[in-house]
Amino acid sequence: MAEASSYLFTSESVTEGHPDKMCDQISDAILDAIISKEIELEREGYIAPSGQPADVSRMRCACETMATTGLVVVAGEIRTQAYVDVPAIVREVVCGIGYDRAKYGFDGTTCGVVNAIHEQSPDIAQGVDESWEAVHGGAADDPYERIGAGDQGMMFGYACDETKTLMPMPIYLAQRMSERLAAVRKDGTLDYLRPDGKTQVSVRYEDGAPKWVEKVVVSTQHAEDVSPDELREAIINHVVGPVFSDEGTSIMPGMEIHVNPTGRFVIGGPMGDCGLTGRKVIVDTYGGMGRHGGGAFSGKDCTKVDRSAAYAARWVAKNVVAAGLARRCEVQVAYAIGMARPVSVMVDTFGTAAVDASTIERAVAEVFDLRPGAIIDALDLRRPIYRKTAAYGHFGRELPEFTWERTDKVDELRAACGLA
Repeated sequence: MAEASSYLFTSESVTEGHPDKMCDQISDAILDAIISKEIELEREGYIAPSGQPADVSRMRCACETMATTGLVVVAGEIRTQAYVDVPAIVREVVCGIGYDRAKYGFDGTTCGVVNAIHEQSPDIAQGVDESWEAVHGGAADDPYERIGAGDQGMMFGYACDETKTLMPMPIYLAQRMSERLAAVRKDGTLDYLRPDGKTQVSVRYEDGAPKWVEKVVVSTQHAEDVSPDELREAIINHVVGPVFSDEGTSIMPGMEIHVNPTGRFVIGGPMGDCGLTGRKVIVDTYGGMGRHGGGAFSGKDCTKVDRSAAYAARWVAKNVVAAGLARRCEVQVAYAIGMARPVSVMVDTFGTAAVDASTIERAVAEVFDLRPGAIIDALDLRRPIYRKTAAYGHFGRELPEFTWERTDKVDELRAACGLA
């Protein structure tokens, strides 16, 4: 995108009670439960270690969820030696979000749950169990050559110097406001709020740099008896204002703030709109600022490069920016199904590089191993960490579980670029 001298860029986020996000969390909770159970079975001796990096040759999970009025349907392809109680996991997630009463439009204790999970295709599994390189004479002593990508496709990672977490400002602020909506609902500050909600932030850019927030939209499900004026004042005072203050800014004079523009948002969640896993991929990533390969994350185990390689691409891009090599960085990595080595790696710094762009690309190739097995080991992805990623963004949250947010390769990258 060519940078105009002045333009608005808008990103949105959704709360954990949005029907699509509810489905993402269910899918990732099932994935976490399977991982936890497999680790437990291995520890107790019921499953033999595979001998491959991160034991990725064993479990596979591609779990999809749909939610509509009074019903959750779980489907997909899973290969595991563990048993998990899918209906119980569904109910725990739904009630934990806050849908635990019929008057909220959905009740996790009484909703119907349909389990339509089946086993993964052996045609897909074989290319991950034994990669093309391994079958055709790859290095026998290199375990990362044995694990093939779980699918073809391209994945993107992005970072920029607009915020402290090296995320674009519009999506970062939108995510924080969505988090805040849930927090003030759950702690009782605004106990008339309900789980469903969306936020949107429009930032004015000048010469490619964010200058101020120009427009904010907050739509939140609420109890029947709260007035629009009361809700607007509460959202500004308890959501928008505190988030801006935490980020070292404030509500500017003339800023447009729209709260529930339709005037009413009582019916929400799966009763208001059918939910589906993987339908909020831009919310999950960079709010549209960076490109997206199209593959969703939630419900997929770490052999699925849609997820693991997208995490790795963010790790690369963030380290490039943190190292001072560029102010903006986008990384694309692409794979062929069943092959260990990426078919391509691209690094784009949009003209913001502090050193020659080709030098940065060579440094990335030297410092980062982007084969699936290597990514899984480097980022420690065979852990039950995924439900936490399924709301409020997979990136820009510097939590212990989010290993792809580390800036642990800064020194190596600078050295590879010939910098002190």
